[in-house]
Amino acid sequence: MGISEGGPMCMLFAATYPERTQGLVLWGAFARYCSAPDYQWGPEQEAWLQGVQVLSATWGDPAGVVPDLVGASMRKNAAFRQAVARTCRSAFSPRTMVQTWALAVDIDVRAILSSVSVPALVLSRRGDLVLPCDHGRFLAAHLPRADFHLLEGADHLPHLMGDEALALIEEFITGERPDGINIDRTLASVLMTDIVGSTSLAARLGDKEWRRLLDRHDDMTQREIVRFKGRVVDRAGDGMLATFDGPARAIACARALRDGVGGLDLQIRAGLHLGEVEVRGDRIGGIAVHVAARIMAAAGADEVLVSRTIKDVVAGAGVTFTPRGTHSLKGIDGSWELYAV
Repeated sequence: MGISEGGPMCMLFAATYPERTQGLVLWGAFARYCSAPDYQWGPEQEAWLQGVQVLSATWGDPAGVVPDLVGASMRKNAAFRQAVARTCRSAFSPRTMVQTWALAVDIDVRAILSSVSVPALVLSRRGDLVLPCDHGRFLAAHLPRADFHLLEGADHLPHLMGDEALALIEEFITGERPDGINIDRTLASVLMTDIVGSTSLAARLGDKEWRRLLDRHDDMTQREIVRFKGRVVDRAGDGMLATFDGPARAIACARALRDGVGGLDLQIRAGLHLGEVEVRGDRIGGIAVHVAARIMAAAGADEVLVSRTIKDVVAGAGVTFTPRGTHSLKGIDGSWELYAV
């Protein structure tokens, strides 16, 4: 699978080693990026180099241009912008980014397209801001065994390709089109956390320092969740959602997170519930997630609140609980007994 500028490399490999290549999946890829007298798509070389210089000014900044370019549908999602910015900072300094992306002007594999003998699936977004879909049309017209699909939307990142693209890729690889995306249900301990007083703290620190603090918070929570054999499912702003296959480990992780953020001069609140969740790809849903969120909202600073279900299941595990009364959880039927760890 070749993505963006990874596409030319994959096509060159397929042409050179057909016996080692079953097929090609090309997502937002191109044969040549910049325009030429015999290639009308893409920016002119000088315009591209100037554009790269402009991008370098806000490289690694969540408020910069890169998140808008690569994930237009997620431009209002703060967690997505933070993730893209963090990836940018981890990959390149602004100067190295300019030097590396300037190499794109020299990429041109048009001469070898006719030598690619394996089947190819070419996928393009109609509104892709990084790679206009005409690049994909050109590939499909010049690869001998290509199948072209134009998808709606503008997201360039393959992480945001969606169910339709995934179904096309699955059919291309297996020969069978899925009837729909499978939804599995499983029992999980759901942990949700939130930074206490984040709005006022962000205003006091300023955007730059707040982002640095959030990055440290995210790195620490990731390490602890992995240590307790959990999985981070989602991050939204200063919140976090994770699952564990055992409630005792989830409780231990929540306590470690509470202690860990103290070293960053932060406080969190945490909510835990054990219930059946819907697993859809990398995401989860279902009532258990909503219950955990409502329990978290009821917690105070540095408090880990759990449902009666969690308390009952870990009986005998050496965990001590303090009753916090019966609560009505917003949007959830019934009354809920909550306990502090």
